[in-house]
Amino acid sequence: MALKTEPFVLNMGPVHPSTHGVFRMRATLDGEVVVDIEPVFGYLHRGVEKLAEQRTYTGIIPLTDRLDYISSMNNNHAYVLAVEKLAGIKVPERAEYLRVIMAELQRIAAFLIAVGSFLNDCGAYFTPFLYMFRERERIIDLFEMVSGQRLTYNYMRVGGVSQDIPREFLPALRKFLARMPRFIDEYDRLLMQNEILLARAKGVGILTKEQAINCSASGPVLRASGVKWDIRQADPYSVYDRFDFDIPTGTVGDCYDRYRQRVEEMRQSLRIIKQAMEQLPPGPVKSDVSHLVRPPIGEAYARIEAPKGELGFYLVSDNSIAPYRCHIRPPSLINLTALRDMVRGWKVADVIIIFGSIDITVGEIDR
Repeated sequence: MALKTEPFVLNMGPVHPSTHGVFRMRATLDGEVVVDIEPVFGYLHRGVEKLAEQRTYTGIIPLTDRLDYISSMNNNHAYVLAVEKLAGIKVPERAEYLRVIMAELQRIAAFLIAVGSFLNDCGAYFTPFLYMFRERERIIDLFEMVSGQRLTYNYMRVGGVSQDIPREFLPALRKFLARMPRFIDEYDRLLMQNEILLARAKGVGILTKEQAINCSASGPVLRASGVKWDIRQADPYSVYDRFDFDIPTGTVGDCYDRYRQRVEEMRQSLRIIKQAMEQLPPGPVKSDVSHLVRPPIGEAYARIEAPKGELGFYLVSDNSIAPYRCHIRPPSLINLTALRDMVRGWKVADVIIIFGSIDITVGEIDR
């Protein structure tokens, strides 16, 4: 005789140090099986969009550092592109190359945290996580050279970047580019055929191509489901149309594919950085732009391929020194809408793995 059970509601979370008080999952369970789940998020109380409407266009840049705070360079990049589009500001070519180098280094650094955290969720505890942090530190050293910061870098400016790279930057970057492929191969040897990783992630939390498109997922979450969509090639910005790189995709859309997707994309970022470094032209790194930028009346939307997906800024100008309206399209928030499709029918222990495979930063999901 089958055991009679009744569904009950369980609040899950926080499941990550960054989600305290900010994100939880209200799960409806039948025994250990997830019947339904409701993501509950948005209590960081930062109100970045409203804060932005009270600041000058140039004074908003430090706010963007704190959105996805492990991808500050990418946040800077998307925002300054929106202001430059709104105000019709031209950026020196050398600054565009420097932006691409920093953005791709930041992508690798963000993926190292994403992959390391995911493996931690799988039960590997800290060995792989510390391996990832070992290489991330080299990237942080490079960022410190150009910005003086090790987390919220605040390097990009409207019209360019804050300053040129120091003399020691390119030799250090070459050394990093020579070392990093070896470390990625090391991850593969350590983890790709790891029995525990395969058991916990293979075939778990599948997001089909149709489901990913329907919920507007982007970034590695979308591409792991087999959709070849990357804004760097689909709608190139900065100087991305000058580089040769591939867009890897997954086949199943499970947790394992999302893990593999980020590892493969790190290899492509290294290709882009190498080409950008070889093509880096001389010249100024910033246009002559007033600190009190007054874009003409109008609106603009600019987007980039951030580590977590499409990051966009929509700005409306009334010809004053502050935006009349600022709206952010954060990939962490949008990708979370796919969580319900991924977890229904799986067990409670799988929810943690599936949630980790999305890779969110809560600074982006505050509404």
